[in-house]
Amino acid sequence: MTEILNFFSTTAGIITGIVALIVLIGVGVGISKATKSRELPPATPREEIEPSRDDESGVAVDTLPTPPAEPIDEPEAEESTLEVEPDYEPALDRPESAAGRMERLRSRLAGSGRIGAALLSILSRGDLAEADWEELEDTLLMADLGLDATEEVMSNLRTAVKVKGTTDPGEVRQILREQLLAAVSPDMDRSLNLTRGEEEGKTTPAVVLMVGVNGTGKTTTVGKLARLLVAEDKTVILGAADTFRAAAAEQLTTWGERVGVDTIRSDVEGADPASVAFDAVKQGIERDIDVVLVDTAGRLQNKSTLMDELGKVKRVMEKQAPVAETLLVLDATTGQNGMRQAQVFAEVVDITGVVLTKLDGSAKGGIVVSVQRELGVPVKLVGLGEGADDLAPFSPEDFVDAIIG
Repeated sequence: MTEILNFFSTTAGIITGIVALIVLIGVGVGISKATKSRELPPATPREEIEPSRDDESGVAVDTLPTPPAEPIDEPEAEESTLEVEPDYEPALDRPESAAGRMERLRSRLAGSGRIGAALLSILSRGDLAEADWEELEDTLLMADLGLDATEEVMSNLRTAVKVKGTTDPGEVRQILREQLLAAVSPDMDRSLNLTRGEEEGKTTPAVVLMVGVNGTGKTTTVGKLARLLVAEDKTVILGAADTFRAAAAEQLTTWGERVGVDTIRSDVEGADPASVAFDAVKQGIERDIDVVLVDTAGRLQNKSTLMDELGKVKRVMEKQAPVAETLLVLDATTGQNGMRQAQVFAEVVDITGVVLTKLDGSAKGGIVVSVQRELGVPVKLVGLGEGADDLAPFSPEDFVDAIIG
């Protein structure tokens, strides 16, 4: 150690120390520059920088690149404890039950019976004169009860009043109720045949064919009937076989979507309606559906065209499953015009029941009696309004009570 100190005290030792110090400083500076070159981005060459000019001074200003922002460490987010709701379909309509419909429609009938008001006005006179009897008969005829039915009701009413020897308005009213109820035929089976069948070892749906002229509310009635069946926990498929009216398939599809019922349709306007009906029944079998409702076109250009079209639709459908019900949709306000329509359809297909729309008890309610007598089939369903659930099973008692107030 003494020798080293003695060496650095000499001239040669001092020079050696100075050289060593310079070398150490140079090494340190080099390490510092290398570290900084790794941390900073490369400088942009001067020739690549586009000069920009200040609009006011006109002086060129070099635009230097902005160095990237240093990343900021953010605290990690805590894991969410909220559950994300899965995707879901829009809530479906809840159709009203048959019992609720009956109660509501009963009150609506009772509140709109202008026929009943006219009848009560006559009966309240007590001892009826011949002019009163004639007025009573005219009122029933105006209600489209039909000539034969009106004459029968009036004859029985006069006989019963004479036998009882009564002039009491309440008793006469009760006799009239009994006669009208008999005319409506309360013993007719008004239930829909929705029993599923068996074909070649396969369970088939109950197939319902809906017919009627355009403008009676036929397509709407198909949609309303689907709602009624869904309310009774039945599975349903709709067949849009009215392919000649562009809006019919869209209208029926909308009705089905509201209660979760699929509609079998063709996107080609004027497509073969029998093919659509066939596909609807086929889907009903494959998907084990309870009821298939098939809407049809209502053109009445001539009887032969209608017969050919409906006959083909029915034949094609029955290759897979029998048609359980063929329901004729009539507008009650058309009165005797509706009767003529009913006769044409009765000649084309085997009608098993009638659906009367717009039966508000006000003017043409007597068509119930007329159509049943003419066709020999019962009125099974009635519509009283434009509401989605304004369709219900027909009740003879409620109907007659509405007529006589």
